[in-house]
Amino acid sequence: MDNDIEALQNILKEDPSNFQARRELSILLVNQGFNEEAEGNLRYLIKYFPDDAELYYNLGIVYEKLKDFSKAEAAYKKALAISPQEDFYYNLGEVLVELKEWDEAIECFRKVLQTDLKDGNCYFNLGVCYFNKDEKNMALDNFQKAVEINPQDIFAYFYLGYIYQENGLTNFAIESYQKVLAISPDYSWAYFNLASIAYKSGNIEEAKNYLLKTIEYNPMDIEAYKLLVKICLKAGETEEILEILHTRLEKEENGDLFYCLARVYKFTGQIEEYYDALKSALKNPYTLTFPKDIVQREYNAVEEKLGRHEEIEPEAEIPEANEEELSDENAEDDINDENEEESEGSEYESEENFDDENDEDFEYNEDDESEEYGEEDIEDE
Repeated sequence: MDNDIEALQNILKEDPSNFQARRELSILLVNQGFNEEAEGNLRYLIKYFPDDAELYYNLGIVYEKLKDFSKAEAAYKKALAISPQEDFYYNLGEVLVELKEWDEAIECFRKVLQTDLKDGNCYFNLGVCYFNKDEKNMALDNFQKAVEINPQDIFAYFYLGYIYQENGLTNFAIESYQKVLAISPDYSWAYFNLASIAYKSGNIEEAKNYLLKTIEYNPMDIEAYKLLVKICLKAGETEEILEILHTRLEKEENGDLFYCLARVYKFTGQIEEYYDALKSALKNPYTLTFPKDIVQREYNAVEEKLGRHEEIEPEAEIPEANEEELSDENAEDDINDENEEESEGSEYESEENFDDENDEDFEYNEDDESEEYGEEDIEDE
């Protein structure tokens, strides 16, 4: 392929007006990811062939790869104005999803389905659009059609699981997440949401096992560690959770994990270790999502106790979560990331207060201790 590019470049050195060679070179450059060079060649050709729909289509692909979605939209619309074609509508639809223009995107995917009712990707993208429009029944219908056409569509199954879970249809949600894992056993978000379901159902050991799977496949899933801390403390498994946290922190420091470590040490009454963990949490402010002012006050209070040589009493217990505290938060962001890397998805639901303190010097109510993964972190097919 590189030899072909070099050969065409040599031809153009000899004859810059060889449009066929430039067209072939443009396609090769697009396919090889040389997007800036491809853009230059395509724009050059468009000057001489302004009515060539394929040139605008390929220019749209270049802009899409460059993440310049507004320019991609304009290029695809120009191609469609010249020659309405199925591929042009589909690519424009994907760009409009990126731009969160849901209604326009729906029109594009509907156009494709007029000629191809078996396009599973179109149904998936329609599901994404309707999901973001908060038309969950329409979303459900399209995700179901997507998996009927493509039973290997893990992302459609994940969306189905999330919608079922959101509507309290636990058994259907579990079935959908299990289908995700049957196709992709390392899909950590499915493990996390299964853990959340198990936790809310009182199946603590099952929840723990799912959380261990979550961090096995995604060691930086901080929300999984948060819920795992709560579960281990409830079970008195402090040595196990300390080992898990220290193992992770040896590889990479994280403010939230240091704070989780502090809670374990407070639970066991180890005030020096508790103090050091709080200090480390504050030294990592960019990865500390717990309220920093509250963590700082907690740190100051512990420092004062240390100065007075006072001991800290171990935590008596960690209270159970209640259903109201497991509500949705941000259900409308960044759904359509199919062509982007997995950020390790996702929308969260708050779990519960991390603990309840009787000593007001150490009082800290954590409203968002763990969260379920949902649409904002789902990677598209």
